[in-house]
Amino acid sequence: MTALINLVPAHDKAKEVFNKGVAEEMAFKAGVSYDAHSKKILVPFLGQNYLVSYPEGEVYNSNSDKDIPIEVKILILHYLSGASGVPLANRLISFKELPDGFIYVVPFTNRAIRPLVGVFGNNPEKMIAAGEKLGGKKVNLGDVGITIPVFPRVPITFVLWLADDEFPANGNVLFDATAAKYLATEDYAYLPAIVIGEMKKLAG
Repeated sequence: MTALINLVPAHDKAKEVFNKGVAEEMAFKAGVSYDAHSKKILVPFLGQNYLVSYPEGEVYNSNSDKDIPIEVKILILHYLSGASGVPLANRLISFKELPDGFIYVVPFTNRAIRPLVGVFGNNPEKMIAAGEKLGGKKVNLGDVGITIPVFPRVPITFVLWLADDEFPANGNVLFDATAAKYLATEDYAYLPAIVIGEMKKLAG
C-alpha cells in the first residue's frame, strides 16, 4: 500500500469483501459494536472511534470531519471482514512468524523497526508516554516496551534496546500469536508504521 494508484483498487476490493459479510457477525468477531438502526459499526482504532456504514463500507471519524487516510480505511475494513473472533493467545510472535512473513521482512524493517529506533531509540520515555496516550501499557521486554491495543483484538508490542558502549540502539515489533486470525500479513507490514507515526506526533 505504498502508492495511491495501488490503494484505490485495494480500497474498492476491501469494500466489496466487507459488503458480502453479515454486519452483526463481523462486529461480534471483531469485538466491536453494531447499531442495527443506523446500520453503522463502531470501530476503535488508535485512540479514535470510527463509524463504518453497512453495507457500503464507508468509513467516518465519529469525532471529527478530518479526511481519513485511505490506508486507515482499508485496514479498518480488512479488520472487520477478516476478524475470526478467536481469543488472544497472550503469546508474542515476531513478524517473520506470520504466514509468509519472510516475504515482507525488508519493507517491514524499513517501515517499522528502523523508524521506531530512529524516533525513539534515544528517547524511550517519549515512546512510553505516547503509547500510553493510545491506551498502551508498559511491558517487561527489552530495555523498554509497550503494548498498544491498535484494534480491540490486535495489540502490537513495541520494544527498544538502548545503545551502550558496544551496540547501537535496536528495536522490534511483536504481535499476538492470533494476529493472522484478524489481518493479513501484508496489513501487518504497514500497520505498525501507522502506529509509530501517530506516536511520533503525540511525542511532539
